[in-house]
Amino acid sequence: MFVIIPAKPFEQSKTRLSPALSLKQRINLSRQLLLRTIRLARQVGQVVVISRGGAVRHLAKQAGAWALVESGADLNSALRQASDWAVGRGGQTALILPADLPLLTLANLTEIIKLGQQTPSVVIAPCHRTNGTNALLLRPPTVINLAFGPDSFKNHQQIAQKSGLEPIIYHSPTIALDLDFLEDLEKIYSARSQSNILKARE
Repeated sequence: MFVIIPAKPFEQSKTRLSPALSLKQRINLSRQLLLRTIRLARQVGQVVVISRGGAVRHLAKQAGAWALVESGADLNSALRQASDWAVGRGGQTALILPADLPLLTLANLTEIIKLGQQTPSVVIAPCHRTNGTNALLLRPPTVINLAFGPDSFKNHQQIAQKSGLEPIIYHSPTIALDLDFLEDLEKIYSARSQSNILKARE
């Protein structure tokens, strides 16, 4: 089982948050999100971080993950590079995760893996806007072509169906919230505040 995490160089990440966060703050945020995702993912399998950023790869190695130098021209080719690398090391399942899921839980990962136990399997977790893919489990790792980008949630479903597979859809508010826009920051603060209130009442 390999968990594949693509990551931009830290200084190129989260540019949409620049109205609220300085470059230093965005770099620190990206580092913390990546570390958190790696630590969760290492509890379910081997972790592979693929990136053009040397600092990203250095952090990944320090956190116990494999680190690959991204050689592709886009996200999908980078992910295919990582998938092929995993297959070459005996990987039978790949779980592709972005690094910017601040509410991701270990339960999310174990539930997705449980849903994808059959061979072949495709499990898709949509983002909260229902147009993107926030997690994609493939068993085997090359079972379908990758289509990350605009409308990837719909496109991954269609590609799976054209391949004769009925994808399993995994819905969860904690995996659905990715951190792309300022409104996402507000939702995270709200979710954490609500969690603190509930803990205080227990």
